[in-house]
Amino acid sequence: MANIFPKATNVIVIKASFVLSIVGLLAVIAVWYYFTPKYSRVGYQPVQPVAFQHDIHVGQLGLDCRYCHSYVEVSGHSNFPATQTCMNCHRQIQANNPKLKPIRDSWATGQPVAWVKIHNVPDYAYFNHSAHVNRGVSCVSCHGKVNEMTVVWQHESQSMGWCLQCHRNPENYVRPIAADKPGEQSPIYNLDWTAPPGKQGEIGRKLVHDWKINPPKDCAGCHR
Repeated sequence: MANIFPKATNVIVIKASFVLSIVGLLAVIAVWYYFTPKYSRVGYQPVQPVAFQHDIHVGQLGLDCRYCHSYVEVSGHSNFPATQTCMNCHRQIQANNPKLKPIRDSWATGQPVAWVKIHNVPDYAYFNHSAHVNRGVSCVSCHGKVNEMTVVWQHESQSMGWCLQCHRNPENYVRPIAADKPGEQSPIYNLDWTAPPGKQGEIGRKLVHDWKINPPKDCAGCHR
């Protein structure tokens, strides 16, 4: 019985297999590269129930991060501000602003405002806020210059590799906890604080030594 396909078909099949293999490899590389947190998380900016402007409240009015996120120093998790926190000011300031209706409704009904969480730590990873801020890691290191953001967005990938940069070289990131002068804001919560030129390494190494900072670098440190 004669062959249905000519002999040249064998070469076409081999070439097609080779091309498909290359295309498949490129697709895997593209997915691996572009689906990393650097591309899939950085820039995430959900619509919130209330358009809270951090640049006004923090940058212009000078509110300390802890006024709204009051548990960061004592809890493993940060917290959204309670409605009471908002109403401490807005019962009098812009009390009838229509943009604040969700806050007033929450105050009247007792139902919390449905804030949308921006920074989500995966369930398989362990992160303790208090352990970091009490050892010199500023809010700005993980969240960026929130005091300049009209609407907060995810500034860092917060991937495993990104975390390990700090764990392996904490002296490049840690800051003093106490302010330089009485009445000044702690460098941890002063998002504009920077070490004097050329001094971060010196300051960081001293803090690492004095506070015995030795962040875990093995899997068990964060995957418990």
